[in-house]
Amino acid sequence: MPTIETVPSFSGGVWSSLDATAYEEVFNPSTGTVIARTPLASAGQTAEVVEAAARALPGWSATPVVERARVMFRFRALMEQHFDEIAALVTREHGKTLTEARAEVNRGVEMVEFSCGIPSLIIGDMLPNIAAGVDAQCVRHPVGVCVGITPYNFPNMVPLWMFPVAITCGNTFVLKPSEKVPLSAVRLGELLAEAGLPAGVFNIVHGGKECVDALLTHPKVSAVSFVGSTPIAEYIYKTGTAHGKRVQAAGGAKNHLIIMPDADLDRTVKQLAASAYGCAGQRCMAGSLAVAVGSAGDPMVEALVDLGAAMKVGPSDGDESVAMGPVIRAEHRTRVATALENAKKDGATLALDGRERGMTDDAFLIGPSVVDHVTPEMRIASDEVFGPVLSVARVKNLEEALALGDACDYGNGAVIFTRDGYAAREFTRHFNAGMIGVNVGVPAPMAWFPFTGWNRSFFGDLHVQGTEGIQFYTRQKVTLTRWPRTDESHLDPVWRDAPRQ
Repeated sequence: MPTIETVPSFSGGVWSSLDATAYEEVFNPSTGTVIARTPLASAGQTAEVVEAAARALPGWSATPVVERARVMFRFRALMEQHFDEIAALVTREHGKTLTEARAEVNRGVEMVEFSCGIPSLIIGDMLPNIAAGVDAQCVRHPVGVCVGITPYNFPNMVPLWMFPVAITCGNTFVLKPSEKVPLSAVRLGELLAEAGLPAGVFNIVHGGKECVDALLTHPKVSAVSFVGSTPIAEYIYKTGTAHGKRVQAAGGAKNHLIIMPDADLDRTVKQLAASAYGCAGQRCMAGSLAVAVGSAGDPMVEALVDLGAAMKVGPSDGDESVAMGPVIRAEHRTRVATALENAKKDGATLALDGRERGMTDDAFLIGPSVVDHVTPEMRIASDEVFGPVLSVARVKNLEEALALGDACDYGNGAVIFTRDGYAAREFTRHFNAGMIGVNVGVPAPMAWFPFTGWNRSFFGDLHVQGTEGIQFYTRQKVTLTRWPRTDESHLDPVWRDAPRQ
């Protein structure tokens, strides 16, 4: 048997294996085999990593921003050089298809590209003579030691939402990746070091709740970024802000997909399937509740069932023909299967039951599902399943569809499929969510725009990505300057006697 790798931590520029009392197994979801083990750091070990970041902060924050950006340019080049290797690593530890993994890495590269432009985006403001003889200047400063706590579903992209912006803005960073998928984070750390990032500017610590709590309460941590489930996001936000941190915490979702009767059926169904079944439904922007308006329901469900039944589901590690890979763990597959059984008990119709395909002992597979005739009181109408399950609710008109959104606790994203400009305008203006799509299956913004979840999908004031990310990782300082006239006898007569405007 091969030796199981112990995932290293990275602190102060040194890779080391923590002497931990507990470990989390890392699986290849396509085979069900253990490929590594993650040491869970204690509070004391976590504090040591924060201290390493704090020691590196003065030197790095004083480094000119153009020099910080040049590190990101080199980092981007290394990511491009190792692109296929990084994507294969995402597939190996997460289970998404190679096509999906490449798309994830591409989105991460875009965030690095955005960070390369921060010297232009971080420029301050100045107003001379705002009062008699007084000049005003507003500039942005780093906030300090920043922390990123990231989920398992995007082991490469979500960390890259955070640390390239934070680091280029002059902060130092501690990344706490999901203990289920730590290998991608380690590879990013290796490439950052190769790009010439000074020791201690970027650090990695692994752990569970004890580690997270140590990060949230450490007095030298200034800012915390989080992506995960809503209950944990709320806990992160309340705990972090109670200890004086600025916090951005993105939570879960129940994204609505509104299908109007005039929608192009073939294109719409393909977009619905891509939204609901992409990454095996394990993404916070996945479409999970299709709302069929009027006569759209029956033909849409029939086409969805045909498409889902024809999808190739299987191990994704090494097989590029697979359309949908496994979920992250066997227990997660059980959770998805239980949600389907509960929906059936609640009175919904399982038009396509994913439990009938791929349920093997080795790979963590479950097929795509279509749950029809879902009503608001059913658990599956409001619970975040986080698997390849598309529920279908039926309403009479757009007003009823908007009302379903108003009643939803979440507010990440929503989409309408229609050819009617008026319906699209009403939807984009009034639907209760922060990210909206019109004939776009997954309305996830690219690096230049913020990831704007609403309601219980986000806790905080400034979102990740875009210029909001820069605002989050910097704080403003306003300086008012007055230079009164002094004794001028020592000045050259040319300057002393010159008229003043």
